[in-house]
Amino acid sequence: MGDQKSDSELDTASIRTKIPQAKFVDDVDKFLELPENNGSVETALNLLGDQRTQYLSLECNLLGKRNRLKFQIPDLEKSLKIIQMLQKQQSSESDIDTHFLLSEQVYMRASVPPSKKVCLWLGANVMLEYTLEDAIATLLKNIESAKTNLHHIDESLVFLRDQFTTTEVNMARVFNWDVKRRQAAKASNKQS
Repeated sequence: MGDQKSDSELDTASIRTKIPQAKFVDDVDKFLELPENNGSVETALNLLGDQRTQYLSLECNLLGKRNRLKFQIPDLEKSLKIIQMLQKQQSSESDIDTHFLLSEQVYMRASVPPSKKVCLWLGANVMLEYTLEDAIATLLKNIESAKTNLHHIDESLVFLRDQFTTTEVNMARVFNWDVKRRQAAKASNKQS
């Protein structure tokens, strides 16, 4: 369990390092002279377009992870509250009357006797039995991890949007440079 969370934390922390940084094209002439551009405006625009598409794909991936975490955190907090209530009720000998979700829109009434153990779904069809104290500790750790991951993803999205904007500005600069070059060539042909 602990190894899985640390792996996801490492994955989230390394997301930003996987985002290639867009370099601002200050001098279009020098940019087109780079070996990967072959002096061709079309090649340069295609490469910038590919980079833009890559940023869109990364953004879609990050937004999906962000949405999953935004739904996961309230569920974890709700589970934590329930277990804390069970812990308070542990000293009592009376059963707890409650309703639980059996399936979509179907609730069942249940009487829960005091217990010192609970089962937590860990995901991927895995459930483990914990003592109340261990369950609380696990949920607190998972909530903290999810909030940290959400923060890293939000930071990565801000960085990614900056790279996306820089790439679009670069595309516009290369395109406008090409338009001016063609207009100048056309004007010099008319003068000849």
